[in-house]
Amino acid sequence: MIISAVDLFCGVGGLTRGLLDSGIDVVSGIDIEEKCKYPYESNNGAQFIQADIKKLNSSEVLSLYPRNSDFKMLAGCAPCQPFSSYSYRYKGTESSENKLDLLSYYGRLVREVKPEIVTMENVPQMAKEHVFEEFLRLLKSLNYQVNWYIVNATDYGVPQNRKRLVLLASTVGEIKLIPPTHNQDNIPTVRKFIEDLPEIKSGDICSSDSMHRSVKLSDINLRRISQSKPGGTWRDWDENLVLNCHKKSSGKSYTSVYGRMEWDKPAPTITTKFYGYGNGRFGHPTQNRAISLREGALLQTFPKEYKFFDEENSINIKDLGIFIGNAVPVSLAKAIGISIQNSISNI
Repeated sequence: MIISAVDLFCGVGGLTRGLLDSGIDVVSGIDIEEKCKYPYESNNGAQFIQADIKKLNSSEVLSLYPRNSDFKMLAGCAPCQPFSSYSYRYKGTESSENKLDLLSYYGRLVREVKPEIVTMENVPQMAKEHVFEEFLRLLKSLNYQVNWYIVNATDYGVPQNRKRLVLLASTVGEIKLIPPTHNQDNIPTVRKFIEDLPEIKSGDICSSDSMHRSVKLSDINLRRISQSKPGGTWRDWDENLVLNCHKKSSGKSYTSVYGRMEWDKPAPTITTKFYGYGNGRFGHPTQNRAISLREGALLQTFPKEYKFFDEENSINIKDLGIFIGNAVPVSLAKAIGISIQNSISNI
């Protein structure tokens, strides 16, 4: 049976790559950001379409599915910033609400395209939102059988503590998420994914991989990271290196910023600013620098050879941080695809 998928909000292709690895035929990815076109098409062999989902016509989406498909699938991960822990405090602002309603537009396409399979991945906080309740009601009114889960991506081979909401829905039978593939006996760790990369210094670019580059640290941050211990805190530093905000009672609990990762544990959640030492526990376990762009991508389980930009054009670190940090981890996406394949084959 052939399952053909269209990936909405596809970004640089994390969800697409994982679904392809599971055997699902992803025919196209759609995203509003034109800069995602090169990485998406270069790595996945699927067509990239730049479009705003709010203006997307369902007939355009329907035309993407091959005639020989047994099942149409609509997949997507609406931009999650409005639901994330970091920006939850800003709920109600205009920019937040504009992104929040993207799920409603996803629902519109589900209603009009009528795919047999629908899947979505997002942050757990979304489950508390009214728009998610409306989305569930819509699916059930269209006779979808719906399951949704809150999972830790670590359980599916992703070397980071990243909790996500995964939704699986179908009109042809129930789809259940496969049991965890990893546990304490085979836990995915930072060491397993990035230890073999060439050593680089703060501000360096690896000669064999321009993605393996680290942002240059200031002199004071170099002194801070040199005193940082894997899994430690800023309390390990000399007093003159501690930031004023951490000396206040309100800042004493923020111990993970300016921290080092640990080799034999999963990384923290890879955010859109993972390349910055001061943005979280994003210090390399042993080298005096923040993790590189390539290391961030590997911790998101992108293949080591994944191309994120055209070598002939300049690279924008901020953009790449957003593209990598916002991506669906490839291994989690593959687990979603396998779940769909297994369930459909048993129907």
